[in-house]
Amino acid sequence: MNNRLIQIAVVATLGLTALSASAEDMYRGAWYALPGISYMDTDNDLNAGNGGGAFIKFGKEVSPSWDIQGGLGYNTSNENGIAGASGRYKQTTLGLDALYMLSRDKFRPFVLVGGGVARNKLRYSIPAPNNDLSDSKTGWMANVGFGAQYLVSDTFGMQADLRQQWSRAKGGLDDNLDGTNVSNTETISNTLLSLGGIFRFGAPTPMPVVAEAEPVAAPYVAPEPVQEPAPAPVPVAEPCKPKFETVTISAEKLFGFDKSKLQEGSKPILDEVVTKLKEHSEFKLVMVTGYTDRIGSEAYNQKLSEKRANQVKAYIVSQGIDASRLQAIGKGESEPVAECKGVKGKKLIECLAPNRRVVILDEEQRKVEGQAACN
Repeated sequence: MNNRLIQIAVVATLGLTALSASAEDMYRGAWYALPGISYMDTDNDLNAGNGGGAFIKFGKEVSPSWDIQGGLGYNTSNENGIAGASGRYKQTTLGLDALYMLSRDKFRPFVLVGGGVARNKLRYSIPAPNNDLSDSKTGWMANVGFGAQYLVSDTFGMQADLRQQWSRAKGGLDDNLDGTNVSNTETISNTLLSLGGIFRFGAPTPMPVVAEAEPVAAPYVAPEPVQEPAPAPVPVAEPCKPKFETVTISAEKLFGFDKSKLQEGSKPILDEVVTKLKEHSEFKLVMVTGYTDRIGSEAYNQKLSEKRANQVKAYIVSQGIDASRLQAIGKGESEPVAECKGVKGKKLIECLAPNRRVVILDEEQRKVEGQAACN
């Protein structure tokens, strides 16, 4: 592979890295289309120059760590290396790649391995006494490489990758053509640099879920005095403490599906919590707990729940509440309220919606059982 191709790959990777400073988790399990162009550095045995082409692939985010991509590619270049000859080398491929994703943020570096079928065709016109070369070979193809994706938005991104590709070719595999033996078959190794656009579709649409809250406890009502022959003192209710009602809010209402940045429309919901805390300084420690569903890895879900809890705490503190009165924790996919056994696909995402939530609760109140509530 020539040095200029290496330089192009390094510059492209560094450029995408610079764009990723404000990365946000965006794993969706989505499908996507990937059309693009490619630059090919051909094997010396082909007696062909560098060329280029195009490809169309379709991909799927199958897990937080893996993507698969499959599709068609076409590359071509002019003959270069046989004195006085002319013609073209063409390659058509049908392949499937597995991509191991090193990140699921906006900037997503990966390594890849794949295989499939390649058709290598040579059409060279060679001066006498040599024979013209017109031959093709269809056989296996394998490749390894590395690259990166960058998501500009939830529906569009870019992908660049550099790969080494091996396949079988038949024809002018050396410069010592003798006019008779021009149909050797050998394994060739081409280097390809590809750049394409990612068009994501099929990502689940966040379902609007209204905020839920526990019912307000009924006020304490003293019993009427029993009429006895002798007057009896009327029982007096002990002073009650104000109650901080537990608030359970859908994660989609605050963040959107699988995101950890507060949506603008979520702030009025949290402002109600801020108002309550400002009115009652006796609420000394309020717990903000984030939960996720079971889709994805346990480690990924734990990290996402912590980010969400900390985002809620940060907003409440920004509205004038002392940070010492709040504690944010993430519990990941633990303590589910919906199991959804046997449900799959998009219906599973909808069924598990109650598990994706943020719970805000006064810690002291949780410890004290049987406390009277005030209006």
